[in-house]
Amino acid sequence: MHLDHGHIYGQCQGLVEAGAEIVAVHDPDPVRVARFRERFPEARAVADSRAILEDPRIHLVAAAAVPSERGALGVRVMEHDKDYFTDKGPFTTLAQLAAARAVAARTGRKYLVYYSERLHVECAVRAGDLVREGAVGRVVQVVGLGPHRLDAAKRPAWFFERARYGGILCDIASHQVEQFLFYTGNTEARVTAARVGNYHHPQFPELEDFGDLMLVGVNGATGYHRVDWFTPDGLATWGDGRLVILGTDGYIELRKYLNVGDPSPAGRAGNHLFLVDRAGERHLELAGQVGFPFFGALIRDCLDRTETAMTQAHAFTAAELALQAQAMAERVGPRS
Repeated sequence: MHLDHGHIYGQCQGLVEAGAEIVAVHDPDPVRVARFRERFPEARAVADSRAILEDPRIHLVAAAAVPSERGALGVRVMEHDKDYFTDKGPFTTLAQLAAARAVAARTGRKYLVYYSERLHVECAVRAGDLVREGAVGRVVQVVGLGPHRLDAAKRPAWFFERARYGGILCDIASHQVEQFLFYTGNTEARVTAARVGNYHHPQFPELEDFGDLMLVGVNGATGYHRVDWFTPDGLATWGDGRLVILGTDGYIELRKYLNVGDPSPAGRAGNHLFLVDRAGERHLELAGQVGFPFFGALIRDCLDRTETAMTQAHAFTAAELALQAQAMAERVGPRS
């Protein structure tokens, strides 16, 4: 339902590859529905959302609505006794989060989030395995970089409206916050600093093209995270997403989407993991080698009422920290 952001294709592809069946699709825009059915022809187009919400055969609703509308849609889905899988960022206000928390607790349904920069990236999946295995010791810091290409001409109007997209930290940086919690093993953290700015796009006065934030977890681990809309046209992909996980016995660097300057097919394929520990240095090329276990686990969780893919507390805490960072952010740059 609600195909406003292209991430819906990744959400659905991951689920289909793990064994789910797409039963139906709904969106007010018939062009978007037709485009979706080109990719997933098994999906029956329905003009009324109630055909999905009231169908007892459907377990899970995947959606990528306008960010400001995601919370209310999730509440509606859960109140119809279905689980909800939304694109990030899952909320634009703390009030939306509070409403979703209350309904999830009352109904027992799931409100889970497509934090794709960890869940749908093979080197990020493998990094989680290595951290759990103790490959770098105790994790003491995570540095996450989330640059993106703006492609302003291709963006819908809501993308540039602050009330609808929520701000760069509750949007893109929700990825970074989620990864910090996951790799450091924290269930709670606090934001110690946050900044946003519009450095280079005065024609879009409500856009934030830069943001960063710092976190401290309850176990003492720290995080620094930067997100931006400054990916240059010369880069071969939409953004050079990177992550560094520093441990007491080594560190891991992820070059998620390409290895800059390496023109080989492996370099362009991304999913590069660099591990440095007491034994030496290793470079692992992981494209096509790891898979995406989150989606199969999510399917089983919906059927078995378990929490193996992602706990509800984790999904909500990551969103809450990103919202708190957005709310407290100092404005920097020439438009401050």
